[in-house]
Amino acid sequence: MRVCGIELKSNYTILTLVDFLSDDIVDYIDLKIKKITLEDDENEQSVIKYFNEINAFFNDEKVEKIVIKKRSKKGAFSGGAVTFKMEALIQLYPNAEITLISSQAISSYERKNEITYPKKLKKYQEQSYLGILSIFY
Repeated sequence: MRVCGIELKSNYTILTLVDFLSDDIVDYIDLKIKKITLEDDENEQSVIKYFNEINAFFNDEKVEKIVIKKRSKKGAFSGGAVTFKMEALIQLYPNAEITLISSQAISSYERKNEITYPKKLKKYQEQSYLGILSIFY
């Protein structure tokens, strides 16, 4: 099963893709595209471009499940309005199951498990990678 982990930051989407080959084997897929940016959230053409790019990515990579790291809706660490707009556009993708996971669940998983990151995984992709692992393990 191909699973895409997503972390949303300011106006860009961080992507991590893994393939679950069996119960014990997680195959990280080193992508050319690791980020997709929403250039101007107030411009209709820019929003449509982002929507088409993210959907094309999911289709091209044959993504079956999407795991999005949740952002807080209020408080000091709340997510920006643009990230919620990007999340809504991602949730419109009809061909994959979409799951939201909290930062607390990711942190809990990280504390309880010894994590070995793939060598080609970029530092900024770690949270989206952990999001995927915490859903399945």
